Amino acid sequence: MRGARPQLEPPEPDTEWEGEDLAGVDWDHALLERVTFVECRFDDASLAELVTRRCVFERCVLTGVAMSGSRHEGSAFLSCRFDRARLFDVTWTGCKLTGSQFPGATLRPMTTTESDWSYTSLRGADLSGLVLSGVRLAEADLVDADLRDCDLTRADLKHARVQGAKLRGADLRGAETDGIDWRALDLDGVRLDLGHAVRFAHAHGALVAD
Repeated sequence: MRGARPQLEPPEPDTEWEGEDLAGVDWDHALLERVTFVECRFDDASLAELVTRRCVFERCVLTGVAMSGSRHEGSAFLSCRFDRARLFDVTWTGCKLTGSQFPGATLRPMTTTESDWSYTSLRGADLSGLVLSGVRLAEADLVDADLRDCDLTRADLKHARVQGAKLRGADLRGAETDGIDWRALDLDGVRLDLGHAVRFAHAHGALVAD
């Protein structure tokens, strides 16, 4: 399949493509099922309202891709690059995005349910107002991210990097926060549970009585 061109039809189920140049491909409204892409390039591809089911994209480049309105069910995007990708109105259900990077990507509004965003780079991303309840963000790079008014209840934020993140109005109740540097956070207007409040106080030198 090498030498792929934008006029290519979407692959059939249960196929694997490796090292393909799919720059500029137009698969708007297409359905992909159980397809694996390894180290493929989708630069500036048009994937609006694409539906993927149990697909794998591994170490793929999706720079400038237009994926607005797309839906992904049980799919994996592993160590992919989404530079300047247009991902608004995307729905991720039971997906893995571990290790992927999103510099300059448009990520809101979007819906993510029971998905794993661990080890992702979301540095400086605008995630304000998103519902990220129960989402795994362990070891994620959230430095300077805009998380204002986010629902982060029960999210897994263990060892996430949060220096400079904007959190006013966010709800962190029930979130796992082991390894978080509380000293790097401005928690004005943030909803916390009692355990978080104690950790925050300890991080700032307070002596909290039992």
